[in-house]
Amino acid sequence: MREVKRYIEGCNACQHNKNCTEQLAGKLMPNLIPNTAWTHILADFIMKLPLVQGYNTILVVVDWFTKMAHFVPTTEKTTAEGLARLFRDNVWWLYGLPESIICQALEDQGGI
Repeated sequence: MREVKRYIEGCNACQHNKNCTEQLAGKLMPNLIPNTAWTHILADFIMKLPLVQGYNTILVVVDWFTKMAHFVPTTEKTTAEGLARLFRDNVWWLYGLPESIICQALEDQGGI
């Protein structure tokens, strides 16, 4: 049995003809183009920066419509509650609550 499994794992034709056990992903949907400022925003972190005045990370928040950006200094140890406070104090109070926020997958960057 072990030999059969090893043969199948090494056989290119066997791997290409194997049944897929996962459900296929749906169609990609494009993001809607906003028609007013600060209703749809992008947020991401720039991490692993040199320590300056106690900060080593920047929270970047960009409006899709105007391309205006806010750069908020923070640290890598920012918690979810801390991130919510940063957003409230630097974006929400100026422009209100957006309809959508798109963030880069934080685990890809080893982030929060």
